[in-house]
Amino acid sequence: MVKKIIDLEPEVPYHTYTVAETEAQLKTSIIEGLTSDEAAALLCVHGTNELKGSGGVKWYKVLWRQIANPLVVVLLIANILAFATKQYAEGGVILFIIIMNATIGFYQDFSAEQTMEALRNMSSPTAQVIRDEARIVIPNTQVVPGDVMIFEDGDVIGADCRLFEVFNLETDEALLTGESLPVQKNLDLIKNAEQSLGDRLNMVFASTTVVKGRAKGIVSGTGMSTQIGKIATTLMNVDTNELTPLQKRLNTMACCIFIAAVALVIVVFGVHNFRYSSEIAIYAISVAISMIPQGLVAIVTLTMAFGVSRMARAKAIVRRLSSLESLGAVTNICSDKTGTLTQSKMVAVRMWFPGDGFYRISGTGFIPEGEIFRQGETINGELYTQEEKVPLASGSDQLLRTIQASALCNMAEIRRTNHPETHGEWTAIGDPTEIALQVLAYKAGMPKPELVENGFELIAEFPFDSSIKRMSVLYKTPSNSKTDASEHLIFTKGATERILGCCSHYRTGDAEILLKNEKDDSIQADFASTILERVDALAEQGLRVLSLSYRKVNPTPGVDLVHGLDREEVESNLVFLGLVGIYDPPRAESLPAVMRCYEAGIRVHMLTGDHPSTAAAIAKEVAIIPADTDVKNSSMVMSADKFDAMSDEQIDALEELPRVVARCSPNTKVKMIAALHRRNLFAAMTGDGVNDSPSLKAANVGIAMGQSGSDVAKQAADIVLTDDNFATIVEAVAEGRRMFFNIQKFVQHLMSGNIATILVLVVALAVKDNQKDSVFPLSAAAILFMNLCYSSPPAIGLSLEPASETNMKEPPRTSKQGLFSFEVLMDMFVYGIVMAILSFVPFILVLFVFEDGQLGYKCNAGYSEVCEGVFRARATCYATLTFLILSHAINCRDIRQSGWQWNRLKTVHQNKTLWLSIVIGVMILFPVIYVPGLNKNVFKHLGITYEWGLVFASLFIYTAFVETYKFVKRRTMA
Repeated sequence: MVKKIIDLEPEVPYHTYTVAETEAQLKTSIIEGLTSDEAAALLCVHGTNELKGSGGVKWYKVLWRQIANPLVVVLLIANILAFATKQYAEGGVILFIIIMNATIGFYQDFSAEQTMEALRNMSSPTAQVIRDEARIVIPNTQVVPGDVMIFEDGDVIGADCRLFEVFNLETDEALLTGESLPVQKNLDLIKNAEQSLGDRLNMVFASTTVVKGRAKGIVSGTGMSTQIGKIATTLMNVDTNELTPLQKRLNTMACCIFIAAVALVIVVFGVHNFRYSSEIAIYAISVAISMIPQGLVAIVTLTMAFGVSRMARAKAIVRRLSSLESLGAVTNICSDKTGTLTQSKMVAVRMWFPGDGFYRISGTGFIPEGEIFRQGETINGELYTQEEKVPLASGSDQLLRTIQASALCNMAEIRRTNHPETHGEWTAIGDPTEIALQVLAYKAGMPKPELVENGFELIAEFPFDSSIKRMSVLYKTPSNSKTDASEHLIFTKGATERILGCCSHYRTGDAEILLKNEKDDSIQADFASTILERVDALAEQGLRVLSLSYRKVNPTPGVDLVHGLDREEVESNLVFLGLVGIYDPPRAESLPAVMRCYEAGIRVHMLTGDHPSTAAAIAKEVAIIPADTDVKNSSMVMSADKFDAMSDEQIDALEELPRVVARCSPNTKVKMIAALHRRNLFAAMTGDGVNDSPSLKAANVGIAMGQSGSDVAKQAADIVLTDDNFATIVEAVAEGRRMFFNIQKFVQHLMSGNIATILVLVVALAVKDNQKDSVFPLSAAAILFMNLCYSSPPAIGLSLEPASETNMKEPPRTSKQGLFSFEVLMDMFVYGIVMAILSFVPFILVLFVFEDGQLGYKCNAGYSEVCEGVFRARATCYATLTFLILSHAINCRDIRQSGWQWNRLKTVHQNKTLWLSIVIGVMILFPVIYVPGLNKNVFKHLGITYEWGLVFASLFIYTAFVETYKFVKRRTMA
């Protein structure tokens, strides 16, 4: 055996290496990264970046699951009894049943396991790396030693890295070190090669989480060579083999049925005074087998596997199998706005400055082409009609300082691609809001790269914090040409109400006006009122409004500006600059998706960080709230401050929970989920940030964004959307409903058929020949063969049924409405009893009317001339029950509507599996009845002639009964 050399090499203490030494050791460059060819070669040497040990799908474990179950044990007992009593034909059929059942179950389970394994790979995290001098996103499994990796707030670090660039980086290393507090990282060289992991501050480790800041590092270890690999555990493990509540209910049902089957064995022997014979024993075992719905759990697994695959094609990756069942019961969807209901292609379209009025910005998307026009203030609510174009890199100092704040208090990047296939298109990396501000800076002629090139130097960064809704940066300005001195400026952006509270001045033109003093606070109140009026005016146009501010800083000698600054102090005494209005148009598919939710009885809530007026404007566009809603006076729209201040009792007293919650924090989302749960509602929640994890876990179904979501959010979620689209959530709910109802359909088909078979077999025990032996209506081989060929295949077909036209036009099922509702249980027994009667009556008619009651002698053991009537009666019973079970599959396509309507019959192409199973079942029936030797010796019946009239009469009566029964249900049941 060949072992990987990398597993045997001693650990390289990269924390003792300088950045240059690390580059040399790993043969990489912090500027250019690896080339694609180098990365491919290293991947061959080191293998994929994943932990070895799960071992993937083990075929022998899947096979063992097919053998180690009560059904196979009973079959094996029957098989042993058959061969022991020299009933080789029955033994051969039973053995064939065992092999076929195991083969089908193995194929279904193994396919499902492979599907889930593939989806686990699809849902694995991604990593940002620099390769071929470009920043790209690759699957984390493709990361290799020497890659230059970039990570930001919320990322789960994909490999061990030696840091070379850090901005306020803090990581959660509790998984490795047990340290509950985040660890602040730096670039200081560590000389001790045996330094503990928690003190290796110039390193980050795989599977730890970025709590704050951002950084770049050189990958030093991947896969099993990481620190987490050495203790063989990972945050990324997800148990996709957990039993769902549905599977648990089915398993409970199977156990009850097994107990009933044992009881039936006792009944069969009891009727024969517990006298043992091979025929009685095999018949008893066969009766028990017919009680158990063969392959039920396998078909459920297959249904879920198909559901997972269909959802993956619809761009929803299922991370937890239990969420499939939950989706169909969702009553409320709590959705974010940006990127989910909207396009997430934000563009800055308006600005407002104190004393200078409104500005308009032209252009759309990421293309930094557009012009800025000064419009001035309003007169009686109307804008000046005369616009003044602002030349590039010019305008008032107030405008220029605002553009600087937009460009520098910003981590987004926009660039023109050089790839020939994209024809030089502009692309953007970063938060959509920051991208819009960066594009604005380009349009104004002051892009960030140009400002940095001209001497603006980033000193410290305070990342956006959702709890205070602000972000700040500290920059050192270029040296003044006259004084040869530079300044330090703080730029802050965020929600208007959070920025205003930090401001002591506002800027108008070149002057900085004091907002408040010790004697009079009214100046600030008046100014705040003016600002909020302008915010409302912009927000009512559907714009997301940000406020920008700045201040000059005179550094205290000896204070470390990188690590020694207090955020609260930094974000105080700011100078208010102005407002920027950003528009994010709704997705074209959002409105139809929301309307589809209303048809399905699902209520949609928008929980967003935007201003109430902005959120309400978009909510009106996508019909979450009526178009004529008065935002200020309606309970449908509420700010998070108001909602969070309410007690649980006050929230529960509301007639309806708010449809729109603005300025939402992560805690607000958790509170909304709790409020929904107290009303016994079933909630789905979307999220993308680190702080969204609690609400994603609290929701019945947590849905993370695959494109914009952090790795922490994806790990907490049940489902990940690869396109971040609200319409995909609705498709997932529809798929969840389809899957649940299909399981209900095939369980009803299997159980109705089993009830019919059991009743025929048990009631027929009363028909006895002259020797007081019961005359069996079906042979053991016929019973087993019927279960294999006429019950399970149509059930598989029913599991693949397309969604009905009313699938998303009916209210969600309640939490109490499980798989076996009263109506479903009633249908099972009604259909089963009617099929039993219509199968048993032809058996009796042939035996006692057409054959004059010739019951023969030992007809259960084999054929003789005196048994001809019994054998023909068996064939009639077998053919009748077969046709009824096959036609019942068509009946089970809808619980109330007719399965024989032309608009349903013409949809053969939508479920070829179902119709193919029925056609093949009918074709198999005739050889079983007419092939010499096979009919007499194995199935113990003869070919029939006039008896077909009884078969088709029973089929006609059953169809008429079903249609009448469903008609009555439609008229009498709600």
